[in-house]
Amino acid sequence: MKVVLSRRYTNLQTPGRLIALDGDKVRLQILTLELPWNGNQKRVSCIPEGVYEVHKVHSPKFGKCFMVMDVPDRSGIMIHPGNYASLTDRSDTSGCILPGMARDDIDDNGIEDIIQSAYALEKLLNILPDSFKLYVI
Repeated sequence: MKVVLSRRYTNLQTPGRLIALDGDKVRLQILTLELPWNGNQKRVSCIPEGVYEVHKVHSPKFGKCFMVMDVPDRSGIMIHPGNYASLTDRSDTSGCILPGMARDDIDDNGIEDIIQSAYALEKLLNILPDSFKLYVI
């Protein structure tokens, strides 16, 4: 199975689309939200484009989720549930990838948020193998 995360960059955040492919067949497609690109700085940037090994893990904070391995100059990068990804006071990520089924401004602050995140993560956990390569483009 090939897993691709395609992204677009804004000054406020990095929205994306994660697609799980089985050959030519799309098995799953969800949305993502990350912090904006800030030169791969810890806690304030999304991760760089590249190919990463990803493993299912159990996090004390998030429960079952995914760990993105060998991110240059970074550690602890996960795919975990959350709604807010921006450099404001309210953020559920400090560099991780938030999955979701849709985006909306749920807190009326003018910044897009991701919704149905736990549901999207559950779908990923059910369809993806214990280890896979993630192509971030």
